[in-house]
Amino acid sequence: MSHGFTKVRELEIPEMASVAHLYRHDRTGARVLSIVNDDENKVFGITFRTPPKDSTGVAHILEHSVLCGSEKYPVREPFVELLKGSLQTFLNALTFPDKTCYPVASANESDFYNLVDVYLDAVFFPRLTENTLKQEGWHLELAGHDKPLTYKGVVYNEMKGAYSSPDSLLHEHSQQSLFPDVTYGLDSGGDPAAIPDLTFARFMAFHRDHYHPSNAYAYFYGDDDPDTRLAILDAVFSRFDPRDVTASRVPLQPRFTETRALRKPYPASERLDKAMFTVNWLLAETADPNLNLALHILEHILVGLPSSPLRKALLESGLGDDLAGVGLEADIRQMFFSVGLKGIHPSNAVKVEAIVFNTVKELAEGGIDPRDIEAAVNSVEFDLRENNTGSYPRGLSLMFQALSTWLYDDEDREGDPLLLLPFEEPLGNIRRWLASDERIFEELLARLFLHNPHRTTVLLEPDRKMARRVAAEESARLTAVKESMTPSDLDRIMAEAEELSRLQAEPDAPEALASIPRLSLADLPAEHKAIPTEERSLGATPLLFHDLTTNGIAYVDLAFDLAVVPDELLPLVPILGRALTETGTAKRDYVDLSQWIARTSGGIWAQSFTAPVLESDRAEARLLVRAKATTDKFAETAEILTEILTSARLDSRERVGRIVSEARARAEQRLVPSGHQVVATRLRARTHAAHAMEERMSGVTGLLFLRDLEARVDTDFDTVARDLERLRGLLIARPGLVVNATMDADLLARCESALVPVVDALPDTRAAEAERGPLTLSGREGLAIPAQVNYVGKGVSVTGHGLSFSGAALAVNKLLRTGYLWEKVRVQGGAYGAFSLIDRVGGGIAFVSYRDPNLAATLDAFDAAADYLERLDLSRDELEKTIVGAIGELDAYQLPDAKGFTALVRHLTGQTDAYLQTLREQTLGTSLRDFTEFAKAVRTNAAHGAVCVLGDEEAMAASGLNLDITRVL
Repeated sequence: MSHGFTKVRELEIPEMASVAHLYRHDRTGARVLSIVNDDENKVFGITFRTPPKDSTGVAHILEHSVLCGSEKYPVREPFVELLKGSLQTFLNALTFPDKTCYPVASANESDFYNLVDVYLDAVFFPRLTENTLKQEGWHLELAGHDKPLTYKGVVYNEMKGAYSSPDSLLHEHSQQSLFPDVTYGLDSGGDPAAIPDLTFARFMAFHRDHYHPSNAYAYFYGDDDPDTRLAILDAVFSRFDPRDVTASRVPLQPRFTETRALRKPYPASERLDKAMFTVNWLLAETADPNLNLALHILEHILVGLPSSPLRKALLESGLGDDLAGVGLEADIRQMFFSVGLKGIHPSNAVKVEAIVFNTVKELAEGGIDPRDIEAAVNSVEFDLRENNTGSYPRGLSLMFQALSTWLYDDEDREGDPLLLLPFEEPLGNIRRWLASDERIFEELLARLFLHNPHRTTVLLEPDRKMARRVAAEESARLTAVKESMTPSDLDRIMAEAEELSRLQAEPDAPEALASIPRLSLADLPAEHKAIPTEERSLGATPLLFHDLTTNGIAYVDLAFDLAVVPDELLPLVPILGRALTETGTAKRDYVDLSQWIARTSGGIWAQSFTAPVLESDRAEARLLVRAKATTDKFAETAEILTEILTSARLDSRERVGRIVSEARARAEQRLVPSGHQVVATRLRARTHAAHAMEERMSGVTGLLFLRDLEARVDTDFDTVARDLERLRGLLIARPGLVVNATMDADLLARCESALVPVVDALPDTRAAEAERGPLTLSGREGLAIPAQVNYVGKGVSVTGHGLSFSGAALAVNKLLRTGYLWEKVRVQGGAYGAFSLIDRVGGGIAFVSYRDPNLAATLDAFDAAADYLERLDLSRDELEKTIVGAIGELDAYQLPDAKGFTALVRHLTGQTDAYLQTLREQTLGTSLRDFTEFAKAVRTNAAHGAVCVLGDEEAMAASGLNLDITRVL
C-alpha cells in the first residue's frame, strides 16, 4: 500500500524502456496506471467512461464546461489561463464515443504538476451553472420581439461544422450502422438537431453520475517521482465515497445474423455532387494482443500502400476518386473495419460492394502475395520500434492505447491496460506463424470478413437541397418555440442572453487569476537551446548533420530548390512528389516499388516547404524527398532513392491520373474541416512570395489547377506528361540541393557512403531562378461552400506599411489569441475557435475564425483588437504569465527527427542561433509598451487588411460585407 493505493500489478516493458505500475485506490476503487521511464516529456491524463444515452452531446459539452472554473480556481476559464502561461507540450480535452479524456503534458516538472492540479480540480469540482451550459452548449438569443429566435453555443456551432463535412458524416454513419444497440450508435459529440434537447438537469446528472473516482482511470508517464503521483491523486480521490459505476460499462453490440444497408444524405452543391460508399465489418474485441496486432498488419496489407490489393482494386476500378472509410478502428471496445470509395455515382454502389467482397474472397481463398505480407509486417514493426508520435507526446499515445483495453470490464473480467503495450511477444508470434507457413491473414479474412454476417453498407448521397432544408427545419423549430412563448417569456430570453453576455465580458478578479499556478520568469532558461548542426558536404553538395540520438534510425531529407520552378508549374510540384514513389520506375512497376519501399525502409515520401527568408524579400521553397531507415537497411533505402529520383515513370496516364484525382478530391474535402487553414493560406498569399507559392501548391489556387489538370489528363495527357518531365528536369538536380541528416555520429559514418551515389546520380544542371511576388487577389473575397458555419479571416503585410515584429510580438500575440480573440470570437461570438497569426520573418499578420456562425461581427472584433491592446493594463503577474506561455511555444518539445527538420528550416531561412537568442531575449523582456506597438500592426490590418471568408453563400450575400463571391464547392 502507498498513499491509499494498493499495487495490483507491475510489469517491465523493455520495448519502451519503461516499468508500468497498476494501482487501485482503496477507498474509491479508482484505477491508476503509472509508467516510469526517463522521458522528460511527462504526461498525465484523467479519463472517465462516459457512454451517452442520446445524441444531445452531453459528454462533449461537459468536456468543455468542466474547464470553465472550479472550486480551487474560481476563474471563468482556467484552461485558457494555462494556455496563456504554461510550458505545456499538450493541453486539451477530448470526447470519444465511450470516454472523455483530460490529458496534459510538460517537460518541466513544476509546470507539469501545476497542470495536473488544475485539471484534477476542474474535473472533480467544477463550477457548473446554467450559464456554463448556455455558453458551451446551447442557448436561445433574441434581438427583439419582432426578430427571429436563434441558437447559439460553442459546441452547437462546432457540431454544425462537423455535420457540414461529408467525411465526418460518413464516419459517423458507418460506425453507427454497426452499433445500433449500444453507445457507438449515438453521436457523443452531439447532433445539432438534438443538442437543444439537453436540459440543465440532465447536464448536471451526467456529471454527477460519471465524474467520480470510482469511474476514473488516471494515468502518469515520464521521469517524475512515482510516489508523488500517488500522493497527488489520493488527496483528491479521498474526498469521495465509493460508488457503484457499473451503469457506465460499455456493453457488447449483439451480433447481426444478416447484413444491413443504410442510405443517408449529405449537403451537396453543384460541384460536390458525388456519393460516398463504405462496406463495414464488426470484427472482435481489442483485448487479444495477437489478434489486435494481426488486424493492424492486415489493414496495412489491404489498404496501407498504393499497391495494396484492396486499395488497388477499388481505385483502379475507375468508379471513384479516392478511398473512403477509416480502415481499422481499434480505439473502442469492438474493433471494426470500414472501406469504400468517394466520388462515385450512387448507382455504382453495388459495383463497389462487389469489388470489396470479391477482393476479400480472392485473397482469403487464393492467398495473399508474400511480398505484401512482408511489407506490411516490416512497416508495422518499424512504426512500433520507432515510436514516432509526431507532435503528440509519446506518453499520450501510450495512454490512448492502454485505454483501448482498460475501460472495458464485465462482472467476471477486469479491464487490463497492459495488454497491448508490450509488442515483442505478439510480433514474435506472428513472425513465427508466418515462418511456419500458417495462413493467418487469409484465415482472418475468411473468419472476420468473408463469413461474417455483421456487415453493413453505407451510401452517403449528395443532396443539394439538404443545407437549405436543415436551415428551414431549424428555423421552423425556433418559430414554433417563439410562438409558444408569451411576451414575458421573450423578455426573459433577452434578459438571460444579456446576463450571459455581461458575465462573459466581466473580467476575473485579480486574486482569482493569481490562484492559477504558474512558473516565474526565473524558472525559464535564459539561453536559446541550439540544435546541433554541422555543415559538411557530399562532394559539392551541402550536407547538414544533426548529431542526435535516434535509436538506430537514420533520417535523411533531400531538399530540392523550388526557386527554379516557374509559377505555372508550381501546382504540379505535389503531384511530382507523389509520382516519385507511386508510379513505378524504369526497372519496376508501382506495385513492386511500393512493396520494396515498405520492405526496406520506414517510409519514403515527399513534401513541399515554403517560407520567407529573414531580412529579405526572397522566398525559400523546397521539395523535400524524405526517408527513414534502420542502419542495416539504409544502403538499400539509398538505392531506392536513386532509382525513384532518376527514373520514376511520369508517362503513365493511369497512375498520374489516379494521383491527380485523389489530390483534387482531398483538396475539396479539406475545405470544411480545415477551412481556417484555407483562409489563412489565402490571406498570406497576398503578403509574401513564399506564401503565394504555398497557395499555388496547396491552396484554393492549387485546387482550381487540379480540376483543370484532371480534365487535361483525360483529354490531353501528352502535355501533362511533358509538363511533369519539364518540372523534373528543372527541379531534380544536384545544384541547389541540400542534404539533411539526423542521426548520431556513428550511424552517419555507416550511412554517409550510401548517400554519395544518390547525389552523384543527379543531373548537374541549374536553371535560372523564376521571378516571384505575392498573389493579386480580391481584397474582399468570399469562397462559397455548402456549410452551416463560416471561416472568417483578415490579414495584411505590415512590412509593406513600415512595421516589423520583434520577439516581444510573440508574447503579445499569445495574449491576443488566448485572451481577447478567445473571449470575443469564441466565448461571446459562439465560434469554435479564433487565431491570431503573425509571420515574424515575412512580416504578415492575420486573424482567422473557425466554425463561426458570424461574419461581420467577427470582422468587427478583429478590427477592435487594436483598441483592446492600447487600453490594456496588465498586472506584472499577467504579463509574466504571457511571457512564460510565449517561451513555451518557442521551446516546443520535439522528437529528434523533428529537431533535425527544424534546424534545416532555420538554416534555409537565415534564422541563426544568434538571431534566435536575440528573439528569446526580446520575448523575455516584453513590456506594456510592446502591446501598444503591436496595436499599430492591428490597426494596419483594420485599415488595409484583405478579407477572406469561406462559408455559406447566402450568409455572405446577406452580410453587407460586399464580398466578391466565388463558388469553390
